[in-house]
Amino acid sequence: MSAIEIVQSNGEARVDSRALAVDLGNQHESSMKLITAYSADFEELGILRFEIGEIVGRGQPEKFAMLNEDQAYLLLTYSRNTKRVRALKVKLVKAFRSARAGTAINDMQYLPLYRALHDEVKLLAKRAEDCGSTTPERIFHINANKAINAALGLTSGQRTDLTIEQRLLLTSVQAVFRRALHESLEAGDVHRVAAQKARDATVEFVRHAGALLIGKVAA
Repeated sequence: MSAIEIVQSNGEARVDSRALAVDLGNQHESSMKLITAYSADFEELGILRFEIGEIVGRGQPEKFAMLNEDQAYLLLTYSRNTKRVRALKVKLVKAFRSARAGTAINDMQYLPLYRALHDEVKLLAKRAEDCGSTTPERIFHINANKAINAALGLTSGQRTDLTIEQRLLLTSVQAVFRRALHESLEAGDVHRVAAQKARDATVEFVRHAGALLIGKVAA
């Protein structure tokens, strides 16, 4: 059996029905017929997500399902309880357990740094107010998130779908942004200069660390 890839989608771990079909030794079409025939059962366990794969050659695009943990187990329950199916059940348990552990570790790293970042942004907003700015504090928080997303080449709402490597890079970028902002404010810089220094620091960091961690350099 090949390794099972668990992907994060909107904060939920899911597995591709095509990958399960390979490990089951079935044609994917057979798995899809089973999922479609008992779709109501699968929907009781969460949103049943169907997607369309890329067209290969002149063939038709393939429809597949991205199943959550319970749905994946249900599919195996509806399959014959062969030695191969039992082995896949064990493999799935380990894969989803590993995915949960990875998410928990990332959240432990991500959330404290996210809060620390926005505590510093709060000080940036106070510096701006002291300089006569009437911009609401929330705008500074929004702009900080936008600057970090821009450095990473992310669009709004894309953070929930990041790979583990991308989440690690995001966590590090937040720390770099906060540190640069802190040092600039401590040096007495006005808010515009502090914000620009923080943006520049993140871009420079991603240019180097991004290539090492995720194999590309952000634009």
